Amino acid sequence: MKLLLIEDEPSVVSFIRRYLTEAGYDVSVALDGHAGLQMATDNAFQLIILDVMLPGMNGVAVCKQLRKQQDTTPILMLTALGSTENVVSGLDSGADDYLVKPFKQAELLARIRSLLRRQPEATSALSPSNILKIADLELDTHTKSASRCNETIVLTATEYRLLEYMMKNPRRVLSRMEILENVWGVDFNMNTKVVDVYVNYLRKKVNRKGLSTLIQTVVGMGYMLKEEE
Repeated sequence: MKLLLIEDEPSVVSFIRRYLTEAGYDVSVALDGHAGLQMATDNAFQLIILDVMLPGMNGVAVCKQLRKQQDTTPILMLTALGSTENVVSGLDSGADDYLVKPFKQAELLARIRSLLRRQPEATSALSPSNILKIADLELDTHTKSASRCNETIVLTATEYRLLEYMMKNPRRVLSRMEILENVWGVDFNMNTKVVDVYVNYLRKKVNRKGLSTLIQTVVGMGYMLKEEE
């Protein structure tokens, strides 16, 4: 299993590389953002561990560029800044998860395993089972695309996972903690306000002007995806 570590602190590089190598991973290292972007572009990795603070090109910029290139490799972002705003900024750039420094070895490994488990299985042909639909909203779990009234809805990776989870659980109240555990992973330790931020992002894209409200807030309980009566 090939991983790419983009990190400029020698002590952190040594710590992560040694531990993951002992765990059976093949770890390549880039010491700045530009080099990391080039390595990620030229090679196939199963996962990228990306620091936010990098010389030359920061981690958020690297992540945005990779996603712009349609690179869907899972990205675990490392940051010394653990505020909700900084976390949302990293996730909104296209990262799949984040980990605040300093962190424990076991937590790093758990996050990596969680991200690798999320990868879709290869399929040889499309079938109706990959289409989720509620009212005039459709989601194709193979092409990772969403549409409403036949108009494409452009989603970030995190928004896609959130919508997929809600569409697999229609007409059911989903608590913020339940959404965190299932969209970001059971070992994800983050303030539930991030859920509110992402539901708001998604609601603006799905509940467009002139169309019925599908993503609804259940006061004091969470959120629900259902057709308006």
